[in-house]
Amino acid sequence: MMDKAFITTGDGCRIAWRFDGPEGAPILLLSNSLGTDMGMWAPQMEQWAHRFRVLRYDQRGHGASDAPAGAYSIDRLGRDVIELLDALDIATVDFCGLSLGGMVGQWLGIREPHRLRRLVLANTSSFMGPPDAWDARIALVRRQGMAPLARASVERWFTQAFAQSGRHAIAPIAAMLQATDPQGYAGCCAAIRDMDMRRTVALIQTPTLVIGATHDPATPPTHSNALATAIAGSRLAMLKAAHLANVEQPIAFQDAVHGMLSGPSPV
Repeated sequence: MMDKAFITTGDGCRIAWRFDGPEGAPILLLSNSLGTDMGMWAPQMEQWAHRFRVLRYDQRGHGASDAPAGAYSIDRLGRDVIELLDALDIATVDFCGLSLGGMVGQWLGIREPHRLRRLVLANTSSFMGPPDAWDARIALVRRQGMAPLARASVERWFTQAFAQSGRHAIAPIAAMLQATDPQGYAGCCAAIRDMDMRRTVALIQTPTLVIGATHDPATPPTHSNALATAIAGSRLAMLKAAHLANVEQPIAFQDAVHGMLSGPSPV
């Protein structure tokens, strides 16, 4: 275990990262959702750090990473991952990303497949239109900060039943949302607004698991089904949860990922 460290990308942005788990184990890279940081993976870390050398990082604009001004892009967020791997001298990884992290995973599968062994795309989509909805969200966060968006996101990210029974698990996520830099959040919203990988996602040949959730209003089951259909040979797992399936269904999520990663590494 180690504290967060940093790399600096070619455009001068510091990206926070950390390793957990035994040296020499297969490397599992985790990519966080919009409005969270690497701490969102806490429900899985105890188990995964026994099996993998887990590499986590904070998306640009989130957590301890820098939040540069201006609109970001999925290309830029994907390049952040490549620059992180290059800085750490890592050739290939297994990758698991949720929501925004899954969009970054799609970009990697399309543009940098030689860096991936296996790919897990959770609660994500290849297109999240319409653009004007994201423009409205950007305007809101710039005008009022994170508080109203944090409340709305927590309500959408978990089912009503879990909101009552899982408050201890939801509290850290709510704190992450409140702590997110509005400038960084807006920058990533722009990346999602401008993203459309519906055609190019069919280019992914990396062994892929798509994880969806039956009650996800942000990336509903139709989005997960579309991803699984577009990526030849992919598997689809549907969990009974809303958007943050790894928090609401931690064991089922963990087991689905284990099932994908437990086989021999592809050549």
